[in-house]
Amino acid sequence: MKIPTRHPENATRGTQRRAGLKQRLTATIAFALFSLSGAQARTWTSADGVKTFEGELRSYDPATGVVGVTLATGAALNFHRNKLAAADIAYLNGKGAVSPAPLSSSPASSGGGASAKDVPTVLPDPDGKEADMSKPVQVFILMGQSNMVGLGNLATLEEAVKTKGKYPYLVDDAGKWTERKDVRNVFIMSLNLQHNDWMSVSNRDKVGLEYGIGHYLGTAIDAPVMILKSCIGNRSLGWDLLPPGSEPYEFDGKMNPGYRGTPGDPKGNGEKSSEWYAGKQYDDDVEGAKQILTDLNTYYPGAKKYEVGGFFFWQGEKDCGSAAHSENYEKNLVQFIKQLRKDFDAPNAKFVLATLGEAKKGEGGNKGKVTDAQLAVDGKDGKYKEFKGNVSTVYANPYCHGGGGNSHYGGNCETYMDTAEAMGKAMVELLKSR
Repeated sequence: MKIPTRHPENATRGTQRRAGLKQRLTATIAFALFSLSGAQARTWTSADGVKTFEGELRSYDPATGVVGVTLATGAALNFHRNKLAAADIAYLNGKGAVSPAPLSSSPASSGGGASAKDVPTVLPDPDGKEADMSKPVQVFILMGQSNMVGLGNLATLEEAVKTKGKYPYLVDDAGKWTERKDVRNVFIMSLNLQHNDWMSVSNRDKVGLEYGIGHYLGTAIDAPVMILKSCIGNRSLGWDLLPPGSEPYEFDGKMNPGYRGTPGDPKGNGEKSSEWYAGKQYDDDVEGAKQILTDLNTYYPGAKKYEVGGFFFWQGEKDCGSAAHSENYEKNLVQFIKQLRKDFDAPNAKFVLATLGEAKKGEGGNKGKVTDAQLAVDGKDGKYKEFKGNVSTVYANPYCHGGGGNSHYGGNCETYMDTAEAMGKAMVELLKSR
């Protein structure tokens, strides 16, 4: 089946915007590197002797000349040694090669067939190499509502990279957006293809979770990786995304539909209704992802086979608006996890979800119920033994930089990127747990 593609934006305008962005990044990256301050261990001086900053040497590769420094804020900077004064270069030459410390020490086989290796504390820039296509593509399916769609404004990402030194793997030494040739970035929305290309920010004006997740998985997995996003905004787990196997239930004297039921016929007959029904978006999102995988070579050139390695889920805003949906969120979430594995014939696929960024542990109301439900399925700290080692919940509140899910966190890319990195790390740990 041919998947319809959205109408592209004006190509000339997009090219000019990207060219302007790259020029601005190139012109300002050196200044950004030397205008930040606050770490420890050593004072570094710019090549012209004008700027200095405090930072701890994290890594140094004499062959490429790339230096890694960590500031006290935790921000990581990667830059070429030619931006430094002669005394600093002499210091580096005296130190020799310095390797970044890994997060952990022992790689292990993943439950979904992929092999996850150690990931440096700060991700390296992509090496530009293609993946080993003799191995199956490791597919990770992203689902949820509008914040999984991704509504971070690109301007806030530019600021985070240029002035705060965050996410250094997104830009190269020349200040241009990097591109991963081993991670495919595919997005389908309600059976309409949105994009199909390599993982890069260069051709986007909005940012979602796929960038932080994709770079972590691309670094950790020695196989082709596909980030396959299938979702749309304003959808609830208790209605639109209700999974198969969900039965009608009574709440506050009213019957709520089960899977493929409707308000007028809560039970339904198991068939798709001509009107919107419970689970309609679940059906569309699963069907859309399967259409992509059925035509694998179109969406990952050269690929012949794949394995579903895991799922990512960021959702819950709409369910917070319904007492019935928030009350039943945990039951629906457990069924959602089980059913996705069944529908994609991936019983060992890992599952990572995140709480709403603005939600806090222990708060009451509908939001508290949704948050408690999301934390309850965590395989390490939750109450479901069957999810041990294969489900992880990221508590996203520490990564929220203001605003809430319904306002898309004010479009702040740092909320999206920090949450994504945490989810990517969580998936890597699950893949190594077996």
